[in-house]
Amino acid sequence: MKLLSPAISRLARIRHWRIEQWVNDPVASQREVLQDLITHGQYTEFGRKYGFNQLFNIRKFKESVPIHEYDDLKPYIDRIMAGEENVLWNTPINWFAKSSGTTNDKSKFIPITQESLEDCHFQSAKDVLTMYYNSRTESDLLTGKGLVIGGSHQISQLNEDIQFGDLSAVLLQNTPIWANWIRTPELSIALMDEWEEKIEKMAHHTIQEDVTSISGVPTWTLILIKRILAITGKQTLKEVWPNLELYIHGGVSFTPYRSQFQQLIGEGCSYLEMYNASEGFFAAQVSPEEEGMLLFTENGIFYEFMPVHEYGKPNPKTIGLKEVVVGENYALVISTNGGLWRYLVGDTVQFISKFPFKLKVTGRLKQYINAFGEELIADNTDKAIAIACEKTGLLVTDYTAAPIYFGEQNQGAHEWLIEFEQKPSSIDAFTVELDAALKSLNSDYEAKRYKDIALSMPVVHVLSTGSFNNWLKQKGKLGGQHKVPRLSNERIFIDEIKSFYL
Repeated sequence: MKLLSPAISRLARIRHWRIEQWVNDPVASQREVLQDLITHGQYTEFGRKYGFNQLFNIRKFKESVPIHEYDDLKPYIDRIMAGEENVLWNTPINWFAKSSGTTNDKSKFIPITQESLEDCHFQSAKDVLTMYYNSRTESDLLTGKGLVIGGSHQISQLNEDIQFGDLSAVLLQNTPIWANWIRTPELSIALMDEWEEKIEKMAHHTIQEDVTSISGVPTWTLILIKRILAITGKQTLKEVWPNLELYIHGGVSFTPYRSQFQQLIGEGCSYLEMYNASEGFFAAQVSPEEEGMLLFTENGIFYEFMPVHEYGKPNPKTIGLKEVVVGENYALVISTNGGLWRYLVGDTVQFISKFPFKLKVTGRLKQYINAFGEELIADNTDKAIAIACEKTGLLVTDYTAAPIYFGEQNQGAHEWLIEFEQKPSSIDAFTVELDAALKSLNSDYEAKRYKDIALSMPVVHVLSTGSFNNWLKQKGKLGGQHKVPRLSNERIFIDEIKSFYL
C-alpha cells in the first residue's frame, strides 16, 4: 500500500489548485455560491414567498429575506418531514440530521440534501485531506485505515422515504463504497446505538487494523482509547498502531483534552481541527502547524457575519467577508444547499486573519455547556430545575453550573452551585430528579449519561442563602442587569464562587 502514497500525494496536489482559486478570491466564490443557491431555491415555496426570482445581488437578498432561527424554519421542516417537496429546496430531501439545542423541542432536525452531502460535507472532507497531503507530501495516511467514531444515534426510519440520525450516522450511511475500504470499523458496528457494547466492539475490531488516522469528538475518543489500552496492556496508542499519524477533532473545545491525548497517543501524531455541524462543513485547519481554521467558501454555503451586539434586534445587521474585522466576535449566519436560508447557527466566531480567511470558534450566542458534546442550554436547565423542584417540593432561588473535565482520576460531570429558599436536609433526591429531567429535555445529554459512559451524575453543592448576591456585591455588580451566569463552558465563575462559599 505504501507504493500508493506518491500517487495519492500527486492527486492531492492536483485538487489543491482548485482550493487555491477560492482561497485567493473568496469574495467572488461567495457570490457564485449565493447565485447557485438562489437558482435552486427560486421555484420553492420559500423562494416564491421571498421573491427569489428578483434577487440579483447580495444587498437585495439581505433586504428581502429575514434572518431565521430553527424555530422560524421548523414549520417548513415539519412539512418536508411529512413528505412535501419544493418547500425549502428544489430536490428531494430524504435525510435529516438530528441534534439537540432548540428551546422548544428536545431535538432539531436539519435537512440533508444530496447537494449538501456531495458538495458540502463530502467535498469539504476531501479538501481537508488534500490540504493535509499538501503540507505532508510524504504522508502514508491513506495507506492504512481511518478510525471513524460516529455519534450516539442509530439511523431511524420516519416513513418509507425519509430517515434521520445524527450527522455522523447519516454521513456513514451515505459514504461512497470506495471510502469504506479505507475506514474502520465496519458499518454494522459504526452505526450501533448501544454505546457500551459499541465501544467494546470497536476496540476489539480496530485493534487488528493498521489505523493511520482517528476522527471523532474528544470525549468519545478518550473512552475508546482508554478501553483499547486496557485490552492491549499498552501505554500509548502508538504502541498499538505504530503508523498512527493524525487525529482529527471537532465538536467541542480541544483545549482541556490536548494534554491527555498527547499522553495517551504518544509522540509522532498530529492534531487537526475541523468545524462542521449538522448544518454544514464550515472550516478546517490547513495544516497542524497553522493556527486557526480556513473558511471553506466554495462548498455550498453562503456566509454572513452578525456582530454579536446585533443579536436580538428586530432587523440585525450582517456583514460579508470584506467587512469583517480580525479579533471581533461574530454570530455565524448561513444559507446552504441543504435549504437553510439566512440561518443563525448559534455559534460565535472570530477571524484571526484575512486573505486567507481563518477563524476560530469562540462559543455560543447563548449560555451553554458543551464540554462533552451534550449541548446543554439554559432553557434545558431552567426547565429541569423547575421539574426537580416540583418533584421534591423545594424552591431554587439561583444557580450556576459548569463542567468537571475528564481527568486521570475522575469522570466528566456537571458541577452545580444551587441556592435554595430553604436548605434541604438532603440534596440526593433533588440531584436524581434534576438528572432525570435533563435527560428528558436533551437527547444529547441523555446519550452521554447512558450508563455513566461519558458523563457521571451531576455534582450538586448547596450554597447558603445570599451567597450569590454577596459574590455579585464583591464584584461591584449587585443589582441592575447583573446576573449570576446560569451556564458556562469554563470553570472561571464556578471556581471563584466556590473559593468564597465552599
